[in-house]
Amino acid sequence: MTETTRQANGRSDQKKTARGKSAGLTIERVFTTEGAHPYDQVTWERRDVVQTNWKTGEAVFEQKNVEFPDFWSVNASTIVTTKYFRGALGTPAREQGLRQLIDRVVKTYAKAGEDFGYFATEKDAEVFEHELTWMLLHQYFSFNSPVWFNVGTQSPQQVSACFILSVDDSMDSILNWYKEEGFIFKGGSGAGLNLSRIRSSKELLSSGGTASGPVSFMRGADASAGTIKSGGATRRAAKMVVLDVDHPDIEEFIETKAREEDKIRALRDAGFDMDLGGRDITSVQYQNANNSVRVTDEFMRAVENGTEFGLRARTDNSVIETVDARTLFQKMAKAAWECADPGIQYDDTINDWHTNPETGRITASNPCSEYMSLDNSSCNLASLNLLKFLRDDDTFDAELFAKAVELIITAMDISICFADFPTESIGQTTRDYRQLGIGYANLGALLMATGHGYDSDGGRALAAAITSLMTGTSYRRSAELAAVVGPYEGYARNADAHKRVMRKHQAANDSLRTVGSLDATVHKLATQAWDQVVKLGETNGYRNAQASVLAPTGTIGFMMDCDTTGIEPDFSLVKFKKLVGGGSMQIVNQTIPRALRKLGYANETAEAIIEYIAEKGHVIDAPGLKPEHYEVFDTAMGQRAIKPMGHVRMMAAAQPFLSGAISKTVNLPETATVEEIADVYLQGWKLGLKALAVYRDNCKVGQPLSDGKAGDGKGGKVVEETPKQIEYRPIRKRLPKTRPSRTTSFSVGGAEGYMTSGSYPDDGLGEVFLKLGKQGSTLAGVMDAFSIAVSIGLQYGVPLETFVQKFTNLKFEPAGLTDDPDVRMAQSIMDYIFRRLALDYLSFDERSELGIYTATERARQVETGSYLPDDSDDEVSEAQALRSDAGDTVDTDSELRPEKSAAVRAAPITAHTTAELMEAISGTSVDAPLCFICGTKMRPSGSCYVCEGCGSTSGCS
Repeated sequence: MTETTRQANGRSDQKKTARGKSAGLTIERVFTTEGAHPYDQVTWERRDVVQTNWKTGEAVFEQKNVEFPDFWSVNASTIVTTKYFRGALGTPAREQGLRQLIDRVVKTYAKAGEDFGYFATEKDAEVFEHELTWMLLHQYFSFNSPVWFNVGTQSPQQVSACFILSVDDSMDSILNWYKEEGFIFKGGSGAGLNLSRIRSSKELLSSGGTASGPVSFMRGADASAGTIKSGGATRRAAKMVVLDVDHPDIEEFIETKAREEDKIRALRDAGFDMDLGGRDITSVQYQNANNSVRVTDEFMRAVENGTEFGLRARTDNSVIETVDARTLFQKMAKAAWECADPGIQYDDTINDWHTNPETGRITASNPCSEYMSLDNSSCNLASLNLLKFLRDDDTFDAELFAKAVELIITAMDISICFADFPTESIGQTTRDYRQLGIGYANLGALLMATGHGYDSDGGRALAAAITSLMTGTSYRRSAELAAVVGPYEGYARNADAHKRVMRKHQAANDSLRTVGSLDATVHKLATQAWDQVVKLGETNGYRNAQASVLAPTGTIGFMMDCDTTGIEPDFSLVKFKKLVGGGSMQIVNQTIPRALRKLGYANETAEAIIEYIAEKGHVIDAPGLKPEHYEVFDTAMGQRAIKPMGHVRMMAAAQPFLSGAISKTVNLPETATVEEIADVYLQGWKLGLKALAVYRDNCKVGQPLSDGKAGDGKGGKVVEETPKQIEYRPIRKRLPKTRPSRTTSFSVGGAEGYMTSGSYPDDGLGEVFLKLGKQGSTLAGVMDAFSIAVSIGLQYGVPLETFVQKFTNLKFEPAGLTDDPDVRMAQSIMDYIFRRLALDYLSFDERSELGIYTATERARQVETGSYLPDDSDDEVSEAQALRSDAGDTVDTDSELRPEKSAAVRAAPITAHTTAELMEAISGTSVDAPLCFICGTKMRPSGSCYVCEGCGSTSGCS
């Protein structure tokens, strides 16, 4: 966009500001403290970020000495550094830390808010800046990726991730569609559109010839998307193509990708590389888009009743063909069974909740199906991290959540004032209607932490209440903003419709039935919010035509260190963690110990359950776990995978409280039938969803690591071999003949002895021998036997931390004073021995979690309030160089390390993501593509895929 156009847009917004009725917003401090900048209240550290392609071993990125808070995980800092830092690597212009990134964005927002009259005083602008900075710094929320890419740079200030285009029945419009879509793909975003205005292949042109039909034009758009992707875009081009169910070419549209899947199978069986990203996959068509059929209530009732349905000409709307509705619906389900396309969008439901019907109907969505609004429009997104609002007493801080929503919605609306757009028509519509998309992530983790099953009445009630509070608070702030800077430009002509939709949201909130005190508290606050929405809207109108969606939150979910994305349940109970020094480990989810405490399990029982999960990857037959609690730990995949309708019911619980829709795919097992998919589509309509997509495991050939290769060659079900179940056992790692060791003499309560500890050449502890009492005595024999048991445990991979946790604080005689300056008092010999081993072999951060410090560290804490020395970065760096007894780098990032009760073990060397880790544990494959950037296995995120290695997504986030 030219500078002249940008200035004109600014003048237009300033005129809107002049129509405001009040002096501006007063921003109160909620998260920050007067006189203290948020940056000064956290501890910062320097890290080296190196990213490697796991397939080729090639280093794809390296930036050293970047600055992040010490509580940010390695994964979060890696993804932010590689994806969001601006400036050429190796130059002074390159951003070197999180402070620069947050300042670049937040200061731009604060200045724009002040310039466009959002704040009452300069002081309010400063408080707004500090509050926004604090929440981003502490991972309470994140803007969508384009904000981090573009805001505050010399690039166009594009803030939107979601776009909807339009195309008419003319060659000029079709060619313009190719052009506009290409520019959006070039910027790394995605777009969707409805092709139903294009006349069908069963209609005539004005010249008398037969029209090509929309499906033929999809080929050109698909080739364009594939070319731009392969030309160096940051991720695959994401696009959505929609066709109305009454279009005469609907059957061809439905079967398009299924026929291509047959072609892929035939080529694969002939020896061609047809995996997603394979060199031969480009020979097939329509692989760069998600397809969806837009169905009406009339059609769905015809399906229920088994009656006929008319397909209508695009030129005069006359019925040119009649089909059996149920048969057409079955063809949709069969195609989805074969290749996961098409999805379904429920047209009448979508437009019944439309706030701007006088301007035009909603005909399409963005590629991930959460943004549904006017043609030629865009939406900027932001998502909150729900787990951050869970208090220590396991109650949800609804008041704090609402305050955060108010601030974020304000920032999102401000961004439209200075934003640039890929086309003038998109820019004009967005400025006139100011569509926003606030949402959340970590719902699955929140439900587990509070003891709720994902597919349970309590889980759905809590999700619904939180969603209602989020959208109600957003529209309340939107009405308050309208009083300050005026309602959106298109509000006047749509006022009655907008207020009607607000009343529909309020009525849905009133009909919500709470299950427990947790969701009841949230619902009460949501009810107050919706009351104010309706009252303020009558007086002020609204600043935004749309407020909320539930997006996939792929990359930004990693930025916030979320365990789960969007509205999704937990992917698995065991997670893959990358370590500071470049190694990795597998760890039982941090949420599980908290959930077990919430459910009332004793520490000993909880530890046994966690150890079982670490080994098996599921909770079935876990020792001490009650069967009625299994549902709390149900996940997206694995032995206790959530049933398909469980996903649908959760979507239905949240949908009435969203302006837009939900990005989510309903996963079905490979054994699912066509009839089951048809039922999911039917139930989605009955439950009031706006859109729905399904995926049956192994239905697509273009997914690596599927075991079966044989098909029937006729488009039917591919016959897959049953994956081999692999049993994993620990392997003893013996010490070499010559190894380093140290001998320590000690005295505990007057009893003297010696300890000899031997280690592997890479410094991992491998054996311990204790000498206590006279040779041949019972005490000496017991100590010898104990030493052998501990040594064998270490050599089989039991972490030293586990021994330290179990044997410190044991109390028996002899006990008392010791001759060790670092351990002045010991409750027993065992207590002393394992404290000494911790001091000798564990890193500072690991000892800190166990409360074990040297005399020097304790003295420093008394003097400075911190156990760390001034040159703590160097000390942490040295600690990172240590090797664990299993040979992997020890993680010194306190956020990465699990709680004391969480099981940690070395990750299999073949695993580079949680998806691959689950494959190694369960022996079954995860049906997902490999990342184009780093080569690791991706995992589902909404209706897209996300890479845990580098944060790349297959959609628009």
